[in-house]
Amino acid sequence: MARINKISITLCALVFASMTFTPLAWASEQARPSAVQKTHLAKTSERKSKSTNQKTSKKSSGTAKNTTKKTGTKASTVKTVSSSTKRASSSAKTSKVASRRTKNSPDKIASLAGAEKCTVRKGHKTRCVKAKNDKPETLADLHKARVQKAQKTAMNKLMDQIGKPYRWGGSSPRTGFDCSGLVYYAYKDLVKFRIPRTANEMYHLRDASPVNTRELQSGDLVFFRTQGRGTADHVGVYVGNGKFIQSPRSGQDIQITSLNEDYWQRHYVGARRVMTSKTLR
Repeated sequence: MARINKISITLCALVFASMTFTPLAWASEQARPSAVQKTHLAKTSERKSKSTNQKTSKKSSGTAKNTTKKTGTKASTVKTVSSSTKRASSSAKTSKVASRRTKNSPDKIASLAGAEKCTVRKGHKTRCVKAKNDKPETLADLHKARVQKAQKTAMNKLMDQIGKPYRWGGSSPRTGFDCSGLVYYAYKDLVKFRIPRTANEMYHLRDASPVNTRELQSGDLVFFRTQGRGTADHVGVYVGNGKFIQSPRSGQDIQITSLNEDYWQRHYVGARRVMTSKTLR
């Protein structure tokens, strides 16, 4: 009996417990899905918000990149323009400096210095006076100046002998001169080659160049054939203005004669130039 009572009591307790806790379990079971749904919905909303945020961030980053690219392009353009401007300004400065250097080159300064001489005094205006530039500017001018100097030297030596007597075979101021001796004395120290001692040898000299009568210059040798000996037997030196200096013959002094006289025109055979830039010492 005691066992039956215990069993009955246990059964009653179980029935009561089942009746009591079944709604709670059902409620809990019903509540679980809603919580799960809520969690799922929350997760879904979080995912959507994350994706939205990611898209927004991508868009913003893309916009930022585009802005950066545009800004970089603009900056590079500005840099390129500035660099090109700097290059242009530097090239302009260089051209200006070059032009200044060209304008103030030593040759230009030398030519200006040769053209004018300026004096500077404190408290007074600078005064410039034109002056002759004696220095030749080109090689041709230099050669021409050398030839002219040699011609002048030869003329001075010849003019100093005017009035001295003729002497056959003479070639010095102490003894007097014949025609070829006078030429030998005037040119022996001015040219590179040896001056011959006879008029005929001078006429055929290889180092002397033929000259037309219309192109005669001071210092050119003029030749004549007066006695029928050889091609030329008499020589003189042209001094300009249609005249030449000579030692004519025995009994006469060294003198200046006109080349246009009939006698000399009839016996004239030609002219030679012995002083050139190539033949001068």
